[in-house]
Amino acid sequence: MADDPLFWVMTVAVLAVVVILMVGIGSFGKGGKFNQKNANKIMRWRIGAQLIAVLLILLFVYLRGEGA
Repeated sequence: MADDPLFWVMTVAVLAVVVILMVGIGSFGKGGKFNQKNANKIMRWRIGAQLIAVLLILLFVYLRGEGA
């Protein structure tokens, strides 16, 4: 599995979601002008990245799935 390029693309997408989520949680916890200005934008970025990550995971399972 480690030599599969789709696995690495999927992994990068999932890590991108985690990073965006951490930035959002950090800005929410800190508050201030940055949070007021960028909270919705960060949430939209997370949702978009999460959509891409889920689609890549489904594609990976579909293409690499074994069995019936």
